[in-house]
Amino acid sequence: MNNKKILISGASVAGPALAFWLNRYGFEVTIVERAPGIRPGGYAIDFRGAAMQVLEKMGIVDEIRKFETRAGKITIVNKNNKKIASMPDGFTSGELEIMRGDLANVFYEATKEDAEYLFDDSIVHIAEGAAGVEVTFSSGTVRRFDLIVGADGLHSNVRTLAFGDEAKFMHHLGIYFAIFTTPNFMKLQDMAGLYYGTLGKRVGLFSAKEDTEARASFYFASPQIRYDYRNISQQKEMIRECFTGEQWQVPELLGYIENAPDFYFDSVSQIRMDRWSSGRVVLLGDAAHCASPMSGMGTSMAVIGAYILAGELKEANDNHTMAFNRYEQAMRPLVTASQKLAENAEWFVPQTRFKLWMSRQIWKILPYTRWKNMMIELPMKAANAISPKDY
Repeated sequence: MNNKKILISGASVAGPALAFWLNRYGFEVTIVERAPGIRPGGYAIDFRGAAMQVLEKMGIVDEIRKFETRAGKITIVNKNNKKIASMPDGFTSGELEIMRGDLANVFYEATKEDAEYLFDDSIVHIAEGAAGVEVTFSSGTVRRFDLIVGADGLHSNVRTLAFGDEAKFMHHLGIYFAIFTTPNFMKLQDMAGLYYGTLGKRVGLFSAKEDTEARASFYFASPQIRYDYRNISQQKEMIRECFTGEQWQVPELLGYIENAPDFYFDSVSQIRMDRWSSGRVVLLGDAAHCASPMSGMGTSMAVIGAYILAGELKEANDNHTMAFNRYEQAMRPLVTASQKLAENAEWFVPQTRFKLWMSRQIWKILPYTRWKNMMIELPMKAANAISPKDY
């Protein structure tokens, strides 16, 4: 193969998953990651349908299950912590659930011996030629690769360099969120979770790590905001300003923000693009088609996409254009179905008093209606919108 040296930007899930397969097929893989190491923490992510088939093919399901979580009962409470409604155990867990940071570490351990990892670095310039791509890194290093894969998330640096400003592709769903680790000061047990909501805001607290700690989440409705997505101090202040004065456990949770080791903040948005490749550059995972956390399908799409992209590159016999086109053609039905799941995100953070009231009524009756089954079946239907072939 001539197109053998591949640079992947991003060492979260999509990038290492792709490296796993490329290593198996004989490619030379380098992964560059802006962070100094694999990022810890994050929310629980789950797998369904075709994604489970890919994990089985990888042979790492048993390793993932060592870190498996299983969301317990979700209870909606009022400001006095009195129950309004509750969902049964495992309602949102899919077929397999794991914390995002744990999954990223499993993938890293499975690939670190065969792929070159460049931490604390990033791509600043791409110069494509007929024989490859010359890449300049922020460290000053200049190297040549055959192909570049942007697996660097919603705010993809590679996408900006190859396709232009992210504003052209970003579709804001009207919500921002933050998540971070806190002590389990409410003594939640069995991976249980609590949600408290007011007009345009929702706060959650879920037990984690066998009840030894917890994950706090803050959601608020807002038009698109201009902010520096790398300035964590600014993001923390935005959460404080928005939620100061709220009741329930909010004041105590805000007190844990400053020293949170894994604070993460972003918009609930989708990436919508007509094409995911340009020349020798191709996008993968959220960089190509983020469906937002509200879809529950982002990690599944990343794992499936990595499997398909690697397989098509293997079969293309150096024709990367054909490989990129076949990868996109195979993935489009899954992406379309997954993005559709998040279209009603506003019901999670209602912005009118009527919708807030209606949301609470729906939560109350949901466990006793067929809607409960629909909320489980719809993600499964999307997860099976694709049948990856055997490469």
